[in-house]
Amino acid sequence: MTAASIFLDPRGDDRALRVSWHEDRGVVVLSLWRDAVCAATFRLGVDEVPDLIALLRDGLDVAFQHARVAKTA
Repeated sequence: MTAASIFLDPRGDDRALRVSWHEDRGVVVLSLWRDAVCAATFRLGVDEVPDLIALLRDGLDVAFQHARVAKTA
């Protein structure tokens, strides 16, 4: 089974990131799209996914902390 999600770029211009999980191949494929054309792909090994998730989580924690500080200022 392959699971996928699409994330739209806030800059518009029909830019998107597609993330596809391929359990049978042991990879997550990140692809960049523009105007319904795939511009680039990157295959991330399943063993590297936890590191990517940790990086995104750490960045989200920092962003929320900055938002809290700005809200109280």
